[in-house]
Parts: sequence; structure tokens; C-alpha cells
Amino acid sequence: MTTPASGTAPARGGDATRQRLLRAAVELFTTVGYRGTTTPAIAAKAGVAEGTIYRHFGGKEHLLNEAYRSAQRWACTVLKELEESDRALKARERLARVAARLLEAAERDPAVLRMLFYARDDQHLDERSREAAREFRDALQQIVASGKSDGMVRSGPAELWTSVWLAVVSFAAERVSAREWTPDHPQAALALEAAWDAIRAAPGA
Repeated sequence: MTTPASGTAPARGGDATRQRLLRAAVELFTTVGYRGTTTPAIAAKAGVAEGTIYRHFGGKEHLLNEAYRSAQRWACTVLKELEESDRALKARERLARVAARLLEAAERDPAVLRMLFYARDDQHLDERSREAAREFRDALQQIVASGKSDGMVRSGPAELWTSVWLAVVSFAAERVSAREWTPDHPQAALALEAAWDAIRAAPGA
């Protein structure tokens, strides 16, 4: 599946077919939903026969989990890249850069960003998918925790403030992916500022 971070050579042969199936699945899952998506619809969107799905995946649930994990892995890669280049920055600046990357990706590849924050039908997600999501949240939580250590983030569990920050940022990303905003839209900037304001320590605290 193509992700906002992809820059590798195009896949060929069987892998190209697998990627087309994943791309079709993620677009359908994030628009019509898991229940509304059928394997014939996935196959048609990918331009293959329905039976081709089962040469690459166990079925619709397998496709959902592979697509979900791919989005989580991409987000973890973004955090890792930023960590390696932004070690000297404080939590606020690091979080701002993460948010900017997410909004840019929401504009370039809306389906993958919607899959990253996919919450519908989570009963179909397996343990590997849940672990991939935890890895992304944990990496983000480390940034928030560093802000607590520096006195920049308010007291309380870093896990809580990570969830609060991410909820506001995901709201902005959804507006961008819906083409209601652009990443540089004034309301997007307000949303990202609100995300930080929600978790920052009060002045003089």
C-alpha cells in the first residue's frame, strides 16, 4: 500500500498486486466502512478477480489488519525520523513538527491518515495491529513525557496528555483529509495551537 512516506521503487508482479489490493481496501474501509466493504468491491477497485484476494490475504479482516498496521508503521517511521533530526528541540517544537507532518500527509494521502486514526470496527483488529498502534502512541508519549520533565507539560499522566493532544491533531487531520482545510489553513493552525494549549503547563506552575 502506498503511504505518504513511500519513495521506493514501484513494486512488481505479485507484490504490486498485493499493494493494489491494500490500497483499494484502505480507501474503501475509510470511506464506506468495514461492514460496507465487500471482497468483490475491493477486487473491482484493485482491478483484479475476487479470487486473487485469497492468494495474498486470508480475507477482508486480514486486509484490514495489514492496512492498519501499515499506517501505524508509517507513523512510527515519521516519529523516528523526527527524533533523529530534532533531538535538540523541546517537546513543543517536536510535537509541532509531528503535527505538521500528519497534516501534510492528510493532504497527500487522506485514506492512509484516516486509517491511522481508524476507530470503527476495532473488534476486527488483531493483537499485532493493537501492538503497532501502541508503538506509535508510546513513541509520541515519550515526547510528551520529555515535556513534563522540562516543566513544559502539565502535571498528570503523560498517557492522558498524549491522548488529548492526539485527539485535537486527529480532528485537524480529518478536516484536511476531507479537503475542508489545507495544512496551512488558519483554522488548522488554531487547532494545532489548541492541541498544545490543552497539555501545556500553566505559566508559573
